[in-house]
Amino acid sequence: MNSPEVLIIGGGLAGLTAALDLNQKGKRVLVVEKNQYPNHKVCGEYVSNEVKPYLKQLGVQLDKLALPKIDTLHLSTPKGKQITAKLPLGGFGISRYAFDYQLYLQAKEKGVDFLFETVEYVQYKDDGFLIKLSSKEEIVTRVVIGAFGKRSNIDMLLKRDFVQQKSPWLGIKCHYVNNSHPSNVVGLHGFPGGYGGLSLTEKGDINFCCLVKYESFKREKNIVSFNGNVVSQNPILRDFLSNATPKFEKHLSIAQISFQKKRAVHDHILMCGDTAGLIHPLCGNGMAMAIHSAKLASEQVFRFLEEPNFSRMDMEKNYQKLWTTNFNKRIWMGRKLQQLMLHTKWFNFGMNTAAHSKILLRSLIRNTHGIPILN
Repeated sequence: MNSPEVLIIGGGLAGLTAALDLNQKGKRVLVVEKNQYPNHKVCGEYVSNEVKPYLKQLGVQLDKLALPKIDTLHLSTPKGKQITAKLPLGGFGISRYAFDYQLYLQAKEKGVDFLFETVEYVQYKDDGFLIKLSSKEEIVTRVVIGAFGKRSNIDMLLKRDFVQQKSPWLGIKCHYVNNSHPSNVVGLHGFPGGYGGLSLTEKGDINFCCLVKYESFKREKNIVSFNGNVVSQNPILRDFLSNATPKFEKHLSIAQISFQKKRAVHDHILMCGDTAGLIHPLCGNGMAMAIHSAKLASEQVFRFLEEPNFSRMDMEKNYQKLWTTNFNKRIWMGRKLQQLMLHTKWFNFGMNTAAHSKILLRSLIRNTHGIPILN
């Protein structure tokens, strides 16, 4: 497909959701993704139920997958002081391996085109885009959606501000067999220099995904040593790891995770998901935000392609405004919650009384999660 109406760079949750939405609206869509499906990604794998109505509208039948239903948040400090709270909307557990693959198969079935290559060049010219791929193929399109994740070579090509500065954050992930973790609970547990999340996936494995300061990690020889000497200082995580068997031959990791402010539109490209802005993983709904952002972008793209009086500038301004309205407060609140969790003295102080902690925790949950996504 050398002239799709919309080209989406990146086939993660945001890119695949946007492809399904625009395809359902009758648009010719091409997704350029560098990796074949299925594959694992460094990601917390709890998803807020806020996305379910929208996914159902797109024909995604999650109920048929018998996914773990999650309704409780379990939070602990590095010293093991802990509290639980009910999640108002609840959510479900699913690995990116399964979720992305499910969306990809559905998109293929519906007629979305895919190229498994790397984008090497993007140029906006004459009210359209020229895309050059690693195969040297050139593609012309009217609209480009950027859904290429937390950090990409394309960020460097576009000279985006956040890639000019180093980030101290490192993400580490592995699936484990551990039968003691409750299926309805997502856990968020602090340790010196970072924190990690625990939740059940569709196969009954436990996803353990950590975010850690690189300075803390590099003092250890490897991930096994880091888990034993640093992560396990939290007694809850120590108990989990001592009774867990890793399913991966090698832990997955990603460096330079940036939480700096990003622009939702850059060089006329509409950015979705982590490409537009990253909420701190402990908030548990980055995947829901990615899916929601794809809906917002798809709606504006459709108007631009269909309405003669709706200009590219209108599309870009509307999308930027919608992004800010829907996500900026959540991202800000996530940043504050992360600062609290990493400041051990404040965190312990805030958890001193169960009653006050529950009120605070419920408020944080409400302010970092959205409402059901409806038309």
